[in-house]
Parts: sequence; C-alpha cells; structure tokens
Amino acid sequence: MSEVKTSLRTINIISVVVPVAVAVLLGIRTKPDLGEWTRVLPGLNAIINSLTSVFLILGLYFIKNKNREAHRKVMTAAFGLGGLFLISYVIYHLTNPSTSFGGEGVIRYVYYFVLISHILLSLIVLPLVLRAFYFAVIGEFVKHVKLVKYAYPIWLYVSITGVIAYLMISPYYA
Repeated sequence: MSEVKTSLRTINIISVVVPVAVAVLLGIRTKPDLGEWTRVLPGLNAIINSLTSVFLILGLYFIKNKNREAHRKVMTAAFGLGGLFLISYVIYHLTNPSTSFGGEGVIRYVYYFVLISHILLSLIVLPLVLRAFYFAVIGEFVKHVKLVKYAYPIWLYVSITGVIAYLMISPYYA
C-alpha cells in the first residue's frame, strides 16, 4: 500500500475514532476527579478557538498576498491549536458533568442552533482539515487548494461558533 493511501486511511480512522471517543466521554456518568483546575478548561478552549480564528484569517490574508511562508506558519499554528483544543476538551468532558443551557425564549433556540451547527460541522471539518494539512505537508498543493475551498470556511465557522457557544453557556457553569 502506498504511503499516501496509508496516511489517508489513518486520517479516516482518526476522523471516526475522535468523535466516537468524545461521545463516549460525554456519556460517562462517574467522572474522575483531576482537580479544580479542569473547570477553567472551557474558558481556555474559548481562547484557543479565538486564536484559531485569528490564525485562520491571517492564513487567508497571507496566502492571498502570496506570502506562503507566513501562511504556512500561521496555519501550522492553527492546526496545533486544534490539537491542543481537542486535548483540553477531552480532559474537561472526562472530568466534569455537562452543563445545561439555562436561557429561555428565543435565545434558547439561537443557542441550540449555534451549538448543533457547531457540533455537526466539527464532525465534517475534522477529516477535511487533516487531509488539507497532509496534502500541504507532502506538497500536493492542487489537492490542498481543492480541499481548502470547503475546509476553510467550515473550520472558521466552527472556531467562531465554539466561542459564541461558550459565551452563551458560561453563565450556567457551576
């Protein structure tokens, strides 16, 4: 099997395992206690998502201005922040119960629209981003550009709506 096929198969496996693992973590009733520090993780995740959004916008700016090196650096940073976010998100949900949204009326519908669209698109964007990053690393820029046309706006939306969802639910954290 070629190296590319092996890498794409690995990306497919990661793209399935990560959401399944997160779903399992959300369903765990008895949470291990790793300490109070885990309660700051949602705020940290919002900061990570905010920085990711900034790096994504900078990445677009740099590539539009043909500054490939700056583009590569900020997109690699955004990709790294995505990994850091995932680790932090998993630790938080492994150790803390889910928080219910307490808003009422129209704001409740707005929150659930933001949250559900964020979750669904995060499932879609993971394999797209992994593939786009992989193609950039191996120098397959035609494939990279084709994927980024879809991955970029979804990734930016997921990053921004992650922050919005946090801001909307943060008053209800215990």
